[in-house]
Amino acid sequence: CRQALRSAAGPEVDFARAEREYQLYVGVLRGKLGLQVLELPADESLPDCVFVEDVAVVCEETALLTRPGAPSRRKEVEAMKRVLESLNLNIVEMVDENATLDGGDVLFTGREFFVGLSRRTNQRGAEILADTFKDYAVSTVPVHDSLHLKSFCSMAGPNLIAIGSSEAAQKALKTMQQMSDHRYDKLTVPDDAAANCVYLNIPSKGHVLLHRAPEEYPESAKVFEKLKDHMLIPIANTELEKVDGSLTCCSVLINKASEL
Repeated sequence: CRQALRSAAGPEVDFARAEREYQLYVGVLRGKLGLQVLELPADESLPDCVFVEDVAVVCEETALLTRPGAPSRRKEVEAMKRVLESLNLNIVEMVDENATLDGGDVLFTGREFFVGLSRRTNQRGAEILADTFKDYAVSTVPVHDSLHLKSFCSMAGPNLIAIGSSEAAQKALKTMQQMSDHRYDKLTVPDDAAANCVYLNIPSKGHVLLHRAPEEYPESAKVFEKLKDHMLIPIANTELEKVDGSLTCCSVLINKASEL
């Protein structure tokens, strides 16, 4: 964890606590929600490899293997490719050396894609994503003060965007609203980091939302508690946040028949 990329210096990651938080995250997905969880093997030569979201964008039966913006992360794609091939998905590889794309910059709303243009994702990467998922509109959103687009927003329901209250987050939301033909509902939370949550629609459970724990972001947790139709599951992410990790970073959600 000393080698993981981080946008700002800060306290050291408590590795034992990070492991406990990660096991709780996996335990909720597998045990509480009954999802099939495939865990990639750890690779000590790739300190950021826990953040699997950045190396693949999966929609329906197609998986786009990205070209991460940080050169030190590009080898992470190999392990992801092997596991996605085992699921018989249509694999598209981003081979253009002028393109960069991190999955953390890709927000899929269910009807369209928003792609953050950030320090990690460029216009060419967004164009390749648009070419890969031709059935969906793709709009780009400038990201200036954060690592990724999803550092301050995510889907919190079928038509609901959770968004941080910072000026940069609100400006990005305004851009998304202007780009889209569709009107989304918004859920504004006081803390940008807390706006990154994991929404799942599970047939036996209904609307499920993993969100940041009240002990981390008490005011934002109060906002999530207003979602009366959701099964709300607070998850602590104190340690991975120190190296720019959010809740969506640690998983790639794939909607696939359960016979695998």
